[in-house]
Amino acid sequence: MSDVQKMREAQERAIIELDEPQQVRYWTDEFGIPEEELRGLIARVGPCARDVRQALGRPIHEGHQG
Repeated sequence: MSDVQKMREAQERAIIELDEPQQVRYWTDEFGIPEEELRGLIARVGPCARDVRQALGRPIHEGHQG
């Protein structure tokens, strides 16, 4: 497994911490959504990045290339 793949998997297992401003900025940029939408998704599906990505209907492999 490449380092890029390992990094992506770690990001997908990440728990999005809404009380951390830098995480909110990172994930709103990563998903291309406003903060309010991110907060709503997390309230609905939980804070796991993979679950949020799936709720957005996006492929799991999508995201920053590292």
